[in-house]
Amino acid sequence: MGFWYNPNIHPFREYQRRLDSVKKWSEKTGIRVIYEDKYELKEFLRQVVYRESQRCRICYYMRLRKTAIFAKRGKFDYFTSTLIVSPHQNQELIKDVAIAVGEEYGVKPYIKSFTEGWRESRELSKKMGLYHQTYCGCIYSEEERYKKSKNRKST
Repeated sequence: MGFWYNPNIHPFREYQRRLDSVKKWSEKTGIRVIYEDKYELKEFLRQVVYRESQRCRICYYMRLRKTAIFAKRGKFDYFTSTLIVSPHQNQELIKDVAIAVGEEYGVKPYIKSFTEGWRESRELSKKMGLYHQTYCGCIYSEEERYKKSKNRKST
């Protein structure tokens, strides 16, 4: 069972591309996904403004909290996130937040690292014709991506 919730994605077109890709994946694999399809960028920004240095912790908390609530209501034994697949995410921070959220909501986090299978999962998703994102999704990450790109071109 999957659960979609992404309050941090900017711009809306990126949010829609990722949502459409998950729907396509769900259809191809037959894995059921529940969608919390609310574009909550404003809520994400309200949580992050003036705490930008903590943006990843806040984002992880928002996403994992919603997932833990979903897991508890659905009487699942565990909850996890696709965040733990990406080598580009702060794995230790994700684990810390997942453990705290699990304790808060009484659901165990499944926090085994899947980063060693990241390349294989990317190849499989390419074969399935799924969209590949180029940044985590938040407006701050998008800015960093463009700055890195600009710096590479100027050197």
